[in-house]
Amino acid sequence: MTHWTFKSGTPEPDGSWGPAVDIRSDQPTPARMYDYYLGGKDNFPVDREAAEKVKEVIGPEMTYDAAWENRLFLRRAVRWLVQAGIDQFIDIGAGLPTQGNVHEIAQQVIPDARVVYVDNDPIVLAHGRALLADNATTTVITADLRSPETILDHPELRALIDFSRPVAVLFIAVFHFVTDEENPARIISVFRDAMIPGSYLALTHVTMDGPSPDQVDRIEQVYKSAASPAVFRSRQQIEGLFTGFELVDPGIVRPWQWHPGEDDIRTDWLFAGVAAKTAQE
Repeated sequence: MTHWTFKSGTPEPDGSWGPAVDIRSDQPTPARMYDYYLGGKDNFPVDREAAEKVKEVIGPEMTYDAAWENRLFLRRAVRWLVQAGIDQFIDIGAGLPTQGNVHEIAQQVIPDARVVYVDNDPIVLAHGRALLADNATTTVITADLRSPETILDHPELRALIDFSRPVAVLFIAVFHFVTDEENPARIISVFRDAMIPGSYLALTHVTMDGPSPDQVDRIEQVYKSAASPAVFRSRQQIEGLFTGFELVDPGIVRPWQWHPGEDDIRTDWLFAGVAAKTAQE
């Protein structure tokens, strides 16, 4: 087993550094593979090897396009949410830092907007803490969305997020790494119950409605060797993840179709949507 050890990048109040972060480099992770798709450098040979296998299935350009289509949706959704009055964000499965992060977009409009990044890959913590060392209203924590109660009870999240006020919870390209047995609907319901009316959910998910069955099967095989599997779902199944929320226009669509802009990149690999939690009758 191969490990790399990093400090967290953030000094403690007494001047010491936080605990070392033990990072496995012998198994690909979705966060590092996604970083490679976006052209980043925070990945290991094992991640690049797995990502290249995905490229063999759908082509290098389409892989790049799908990753950036997803990223551009995130940016547009955050801008829309800020304009809707949201100043608190929880980004679940945030991945590695790249240009145009949630806090950068939100804080352009609301300088004291609060953002908590959550990921189960410890390299995200190492890089995120370094990036956010001087940002008092943004933090990153290591946790797994499969344990939503652990995320919601995390002291750093509770220090920043006020659940008596509206909050946006972002699940961008993350639930396709959660199996049916791990019950994604229950995971979302735990967050939904913690959110007051006026809060929002934003979500993207890879879909079997578009790619060929052979492409879906081959990509799922690649991710079987990764830290999390890949699960393609139908549009109807993805819509089911929004149960208890009211979709905002234009509903569940391809990411590029959601409030499109001049930076659109068009593929048929994902669906996306933003939904509000409304008052219960």
